Amino acid sequence: MPRFSVIVPAYQVQAYLAECLDSVLAQSYPDFELIAVDDRSPDGCGAIIDEYAARDPRLRAVHLPENAGLGMARNAGIDEASGDYLLFLDGDDTLTPHTLRAVADRLAATGQPDVLVFDYARTHWDGTILRNRLADRLTEDGPAPFTLAGRPGLLRVLMVAWNKAYRREFVTREGFRFPPGYYEDTPWTFPVLMAAGSIATLDRVCVHYRQRRRGSILRTTSPRHFDVFDQYDRVFAYLRERPELERWRPELYARMLDHLTTVATRRDRLPRGSHPAFLRRARAHCRRHRTPGTPVPPGLRRALVRHGLHRTFRTLRLAAALRRHARASARRWAQALRTAALRLHYRVQRHLPLRADRALFAADPAPDYGCDPSALEAAFHAHAPHIRTAWLGRPGTAAHFTALARSKYLVHNAGFGPGLVKRPGQVYVQTRCGTPLGHTGLDLQERPAAAHGTDFAGHLREVDQWDYVLSGNRHSTLTWERAHPGNYTTLEYGSPRNDALQHATSADVARLRASLGVPEGAVAVLYVPARRDHRRTQTPPLDPGRLLGLLGPRFTLLIRAPLGEPPAAGARLVDVSAHPDLPSLCLASDALLTDFSPLMFDYAGLDRPVVLHTGDWDTFRTVRGAYLDLLAGPPGPLARTEEEVADVFASGHWRGVRSARLRAAFRERFCPYDDGNAGERVVRHVVLGRPPGAVPPGARRPVRPSAEALVRAPLASVPQPSGPLPVTEGR
Repeated sequence: MPRFSVIVPAYQVQAYLAECLDSVLAQSYPDFELIAVDDRSPDGCGAIIDEYAARDPRLRAVHLPENAGLGMARNAGIDEASGDYLLFLDGDDTLTPHTLRAVADRLAATGQPDVLVFDYARTHWDGTILRNRLADRLTEDGPAPFTLAGRPGLLRVLMVAWNKAYRREFVTREGFRFPPGYYEDTPWTFPVLMAAGSIATLDRVCVHYRQRRRGSILRTTSPRHFDVFDQYDRVFAYLRERPELERWRPELYARMLDHLTTVATRRDRLPRGSHPAFLRRARAHCRRHRTPGTPVPPGLRRALVRHGLHRTFRTLRLAAALRRHARASARRWAQALRTAALRLHYRVQRHLPLRADRALFAADPAPDYGCDPSALEAAFHAHAPHIRTAWLGRPGTAAHFTALARSKYLVHNAGFGPGLVKRPGQVYVQTRCGTPLGHTGLDLQERPAAAHGTDFAGHLREVDQWDYVLSGNRHSTLTWERAHPGNYTTLEYGSPRNDALQHATSADVARLRASLGVPEGAVAVLYVPARRDHRRTQTPPLDPGRLLGLLGPRFTLLIRAPLGEPPAAGARLVDVSAHPDLPSLCLASDALLTDFSPLMFDYAGLDRPVVLHTGDWDTFRTVRGAYLDLLAGPPGPLARTEEEVADVFASGHWRGVRSARLRAAFRERFCPYDDGNAGERVVRHVVLGRPPGAVPPGARRPVRPSAEALVRAPLASVPQPSGPLPVTEGR
């Protein structure tokens, strides 16, 4: 008897079925059976199921003799199931990695409840992923298991069958079956939750609910949407059979009214001309199932549906359409007038005198308190206190254009956009975003997947407005001047954002580790995967939960993932994706684990271990292009798989002699000016007109201790540089 029976009905989902089946068969928890039910699908679903069944004995194929509908297909799967728990998954959805393991662990922790409710995320066809907005109802805080009376808010979570695990013995004992017709989940979900003697929740996204652009049954205009009335008749019939559940009638009445309102008001549901009949039936249903004396849910749309006022409903819908059209026209006119007024305002401001004591800072993404513009602003305050600084506020306002036109100094790490008209006397400092590894600028012309429709002509127009470009090393200097050709001056003074890494004290590090929840004595590994330009969704290539299991209890993982679905946090897994200060995360960690993130160049200046995951290095180099061969000169040990990464840490290679030797060579090449004074050098050159002294050739910086050592002892003093730093004129 397997632990889980995963039932997948399939009908006209041949384009998605393989991905669905793969998501189940690839689960790390092995104790399951997969029952795929071909609901006499006219496309290739049946053949796909047979192909999978032929090569994997865990999948059992069931072919229905005729098309029976989603509910009947699920019933056929239940009849074939032998697992302790039943899970349902629609043929165009997928399980997230390690879902079955997480479900098994939660079931064991909560005493094998009748029902376990877990979370889901909607995955849209354009790559957008949105987690269930009622995820707070699935919190694991408080006693577990419980009954529905202890968490009645679960009745408001999406009423579907596939966001729960059901104890098969409970389903069999209660005789639960899916009915025919549309909305078959309704008379299944409500009775199951009410009858369950024990319920638990799992606060984890376990299912990716695909939002198809076309083809969803419930978004198809059809008279079968009238089936919703029969389904709620079944729900209330279940209540009549069990008088002890009558207490739930008012809540179910509210859910029914909301559901009927949704069907009636969505334009893609009911056929033209059928609204009067639908509203008449809705009125009869509301009268039949309402408990006299109980309050009714408020709202105009609910009132129209409850009373069946189809003429009023049609009149108000027409009025709403006219109102939307009028508002849209008014917005367009207002936007056009506002744009013209702002352009005139900007032109007038450009004819007023420059404010020589003003500096305007901006960054992308903003706010970013660990970027070069932010660090440079601090250097302005320290070494040019007569300059008043400000950050670019909300774009498209009068204040925005006033600051852009009147500030003498402009500082950005990306670009102010095509609206900038640089005036004579303004000084534009472009900081860029660290040492380049992947191709940038004009070099992206041959990399369309990474260029993402970049306006290269517009980019060159902005390059022509740059006065200074900051560089942290000779490699960056040569790359910037080739990829962003212009008449600017390159200041090879180091990266101001790395100054904070050199000035931190042991108290700073201890405070940062405590604020992030790093346990005392733990090894904190900062995991920063790079963005994959060829992928719409940015799932980290290493699974954080599985990696932590391989690393063992001594390690804590701080993960800063690219924009996408956030990882599930845990006791030793800290999601720092939204943390605004990247240098602070570097200081709080003992080692960096990354693949192709440019952060490795900044982190190397700390002289702390760096481990590279290079599993898809060839793909990255093909899609994005690379200026360096990381495999030939890495900053630390290389690993291609999760197991190899875990072995690097378990064996101690991450901080061994060879790792230190690789890191030293890397630092020598890419961190020559990381002494904590890069910002000062830039301010002295750009604002004060006094090029600073520099590090003499062959100078060596002090070795930086680990985070653990910093907590125990203060930092050693950093020697000050002397001699001139190179200043390179751009071609």
